[in-house]
This record gives sequence, C-alpha cells and structure tokens, in this order.
Amino acid sequence: MNRFILISAIVLLLSQSIFANEKQEEENNQTRFESLSKLTQVIGTVEKYYVDDIKLQEIVDKALKGLMQELDAHSTYLDKKSSKEMSIQTQGEFGGLGITVGMRDGALTVISPIDGTPAYKAGVKAGDIILKIDDHSTLNMTLDEAVSLMRGKPKTPISLTLVREGNNKPLKIDIVRDIIKIQSVFSKTIENEDLLYVRISSFDRKVTTNLKKAIKENPKTKGIILDLRNNPGGLLTQAIGVVDLFVDEGIIVSQKGRNSEEEEKFNATIAETVTDVPVVVLVNGGSASASEIVSGALQDHKRAVVIGEKTFGKGSVQAILPITQDRSENIKITIAKYYLPSGRTIQATGITPDVISHEGEVVAEKNAEFKLKEADLKKHLEVELDKENGVNKKSEEKEEDSKILTEEDIAKDNQLNTSIGILKSLIIMK
Repeated sequence: MNRFILISAIVLLLSQSIFANEKQEEENNQTRFESLSKLTQVIGTVEKYYVDDIKLQEIVDKALKGLMQELDAHSTYLDKKSSKEMSIQTQGEFGGLGITVGMRDGALTVISPIDGTPAYKAGVKAGDIILKIDDHSTLNMTLDEAVSLMRGKPKTPISLTLVREGNNKPLKIDIVRDIIKIQSVFSKTIENEDLLYVRISSFDRKVTTNLKKAIKENPKTKGIILDLRNNPGGLLTQAIGVVDLFVDEGIIVSQKGRNSEEEEKFNATIAETVTDVPVVVLVNGGSASASEIVSGALQDHKRAVVIGEKTFGKGSVQAILPITQDRSENIKITIAKYYLPSGRTIQATGITPDVISHEGEVVAEKNAEFKLKEADLKKHLEVELDKENGVNKKSEEKEEDSKILTEEDIAKDNQLNTSIGILKSLIIMK
C-alpha cells in the first residue's frame, strides 16, 4: 500500500512538472509570436504610410542594420555590397588609408594608424574622432559603412575631418589612398646596450615566427622591449603564440560565449618558450584586441612590466554568419569575450599599464647643450662652426644604422626612454 502511494506521488509530481514545463514553453511561444507579429506590423505600416515610396526589401535591410547596430559597436548587417567588399579585403589587395577604426561612445574613433601607411604619414593619430569622410557626416553611420567609404582605388584622394583632444577646432587632413603593405615585425638593438627592441605593428600570420627569429638572432640580449603601441590587433592564434614565447605554463587567454559552460582556454607550453630575459611592453590608446591579450597576459603572469597609456578596450570576438543560402548576405555578430589569466575582461576596460608614461620627447634640462666644461669648449665650438658651414663630419663618416636605436632616437620618445630605464632595473634585480 505504501509503495503504491509513493509511486502515485512520484507520478503526480512528474505530471505537474511536465505540465509546468509545457505551460512555460507555451507562454514563451506566445511571447515570440507576439514579438514577431509586432515586427511584421511595423514593417507593414512603414511600407503603407511612409511619405516616400520605399520597397519592402529596403525596409527589411534597414531594420536589420538597426537591429545589429543596437547590439554593440562591432555587430553589423552585411548586405550584398558590404559582403563583397569584405571578401575583397580578406582575399586581395585594396586601396586604403592604413587606419583601424572602432566605435567609442557612438563616435567613429581611430584605434590606430598603421606604421608607414598614408594615414600615418598624413598625421592621423590614435584617439582622433572622425566627424566627416569627404562630405559625409559619420553621425549614425555604421562601422562598415565608414570603412567602405574610406576604402577605394589606390592614388585617389580622400579628406577626413577630425576632432583631436587638445585642439579647439576640427582638423581637416587630406590623404591619398594607397595599397596597404605592412611590415608586421621589425627589430633593432639599443645603442651601447645589450637590449633588443621589437616593434609589432599588427598580428598577421607570421608574427610569432618573425619574433622568434629576432630573439634567436640576438642571443646575447639581456632584456627585450616589446612595442605594441598603435597595434590594432589581428589573429588570436598569433597573440597566443607571442605570449607562449615568454611564458612556459598556465592560461594565456580564455574565450567565453553566451553559455559559460562552453569556455575555451588556451594554455602556454614549455616547448614553445624561447627566452626568460626580462621584458617590458609598450602600449597606448591605439593598442587593441590581440595587443591587449599579449600585454594583459604577460602582465598577469608577472612576466613583463607594461608601460605607457591605457589601451583601447576591444576584447570581444566576432563571427561572420550567412543569412542567405548563397552566402551573399551575412551578419557579423559578437559571439564571445576574451578573458585574461586573472579572469578579468578586456572589453571596454582595456589594460592599465604598471607604469604610466605619456608620449612626447624626453624632458631635457634647458640649455643643457651649452653647459660645458672648459676642456670641452673649444671642441664644441668647432663642431658648431662645422654645422654653420654646412659640414657634419660625423654624419658623413657614419650613416645611420637602421638596425640600431640611437640616443637621438630615444630622446624623441619619452615612453621608450622610460621603458629602457625600467628594463635595465629589471635586469639588475634579476
């Protein structure tokens, strides 16, 4: 009898649970139906009553653009034209300016100009807000629309109207588009120091290989400066590979999507580590995405001191997903966020350097060049006389070595000078 009562109670509980689940599912379906009906109603009303004759397809396209734009700054709807342009960008050469842009507080913002490109040479800087592209206002413009306008045939002119911090008036900069060719990694030694300077301008497919080569070509190096300033990012695999060269174990970065249980972790391996010398990393407001993963991971592992200014804060992952069978139309949608070894996120917060150092020239003592000892005076005046006569014996005897950072180069870069001082301190402590 007791057994029968127990079974009956279990059946009753299961029945109630199933009924509750069915009711909840029915309510969810009803809510979805009502929401979709509302969308259909609005589209139909616009088609019927809007002042201009606007076709249904155009209305739907605008609705899709608005939807994706409202999700976040990096999600967007790619119509046939935009999808084709993206394909051209990823598969072949195209004319451009050489800047990476993003949305910050609704404004089209330069993340960074890429070294040696038309924008870099014209004086575009990280943090500049683009008000106009030629005569087109960027207000309410999507990221992909802006990129599409800036891209074009090589040797064609374009004008950007910019707002820059510290300037009272907008700046108008004229640029000529060109084929964008990027040297992603280059290295130099520091004059009179056993230090290696490595500049990574973007994370393309060969970054890890080229960085490893630069380190191995300088076996006597006592410390490394990794310059990631104005590096807009690139391939996640390369960011992981770069960190792995310096860290022999532990998490480098993790990727979490909508379902926290689907977290993907990327770990360092001792087999890939090539050096244990002290490292400093240079960053600024133009360092984004993969650059932030590298600097943040090395910072969390206590493997490097990060120097410079707070980074951009782009720590989300986007995927291109087709919405038509022929893949002629797509959506680019944020599917995950990056998390550093400590568990902190990059998105919208960025990386705060261990040592804050601002750009500009090294502050030198006023009139220091004239504060000479008596024994140096005659020699100094002879050098000044040679300059006046158009003779510079030193420059004639020795051409600048492109593989060496001179004291003169360092004096022009306060952040680099700060990093050298800190790196030398780390070497002494080690």
